[in-house]
Amino acid sequence: MSERAHLLMRMFSIRRIATLLIPTLLSLYFPAYSFAQDIPQTFSFTGAGYGHGVGMSQIGGKARAVAGESATTILKYYYKDVEVAPIVDTATIRVNIGHLLKGAIFVTNSKGSSLSFYPGDLPISDTTTAPIATFSSKKKVPISISIDKKSIQGIPGNHSALTLRWSGGELPLLSMTQSTSTGSYRYGQVQIKVVKAALEITNSLSLRDEYLLGISEISSSWPAAMLEAQTIASRSYALSKMGAIKGSCDCNLYSHIADQNFVGYAKEGEAKFGAIWRAAVLRTIVDTSTGLAVLSNGKPIQAYFFSSSGGATQTTADAWGGYTSYTQSVPDTASVVVALNPRFASWKVSTTQALVAAAFILPDVISLEIVSRNEAGAVTRIKGTSSTGVSKILRGDTFRSRAKLPSPWFTPVS
Repeated sequence: MSERAHLLMRMFSIRRIATLLIPTLLSLYFPAYSFAQDIPQTFSFTGAGYGHGVGMSQIGGKARAVAGESATTILKYYYKDVEVAPIVDTATIRVNIGHLLKGAIFVTNSKGSSLSFYPGDLPISDTTTAPIATFSSKKKVPISISIDKKSIQGIPGNHSALTLRWSGGELPLLSMTQSTSTGSYRYGQVQIKVVKAALEITNSLSLRDEYLLGISEISSSWPAAMLEAQTIASRSYALSKMGAIKGSCDCNLYSHIADQNFVGYAKEGEAKFGAIWRAAVLRTIVDTSTGLAVLSNGKPIQAYFFSSSGGATQTTADAWGGYTSYTQSVPDTASVVVALNPRFASWKVSTTQALVAAAFILPDVISLEIVSRNEAGAVTRIKGTSSTGVSKILRGDTFRSRAKLPSPWFTPVS
């Protein structure tokens, strides 16, 4: 080998060794950037409002009622090109009060009352079917799903559906306990049905009064006009859901925020204020077959409502992507006045890495970026980026719901 070739070989070897050693040496003096160390354990946000922000603002409506506006005026402010008018509301509505349960305990506590179980899923008009079991007052009846997930245990026979009716005493109430919560029901009847290896429990009752008496969306101490506006909005929403029974819940609608918060007799039974709520509901009934509702082109609207906004309401297109002719963005300044909305005129909250990562369906999230806001100021798109550089974009309200933020009016805090 020539001296020149030998020299070139030595230089090549030195360079190769240096290439291999330099990263190692640098790592000793300058520790490598560690994504794991920089993955935040929590994320902080500032914002305003509570709820999705579509439709009627309850805090805003309350302020308008205090200012002297009527229920009709309040509703027409928040819903676009609508009328508030009588519509037939005599339907029986089926409300899910127990979803995907393994069991529940039933009892009537009124002196002289009784609880009867009937075979099958009976229409509320049925008066000829005989009960298969009857229990006296204060007798607790535990019901559960069978081991094979196909029938109901606790009542004689092999049944995949049962109907419960209660009566007698001064104030007959059915109490149902599921896990650690107990609800009381005065009206209609209750159905238990096996659906997809679980129990679905529903309350069938008259929509126009019995159901609305159990809606607990605002305080009954609020001004009369706002109580009436809430009743009319809730009637409209319920009427818009009166299509086919949904198989997943054996119901027209749920008893919680997926639809409307229905608490049975607890609302009407409130000391002092229960009577005020009852009177407000009854004032919205026009005659024996009609009640006031919010109508668009003669049909009840899906009258969305929420607690408070970040200063203006948003449309369904903004929040969820689907257009509705009757939702609009209007100023809602009462929502950001501390005296009127002390808890949510402004807020600061923290949420966990796990929740944020799960929201984006990413293994982790190291940064958040607001991509867009709508004219109401709510976040419409937000981007999350993982430690591996993968980014995903979500709707603002989807992120709000998944990350458990109060509203889509939020800003990440660095």
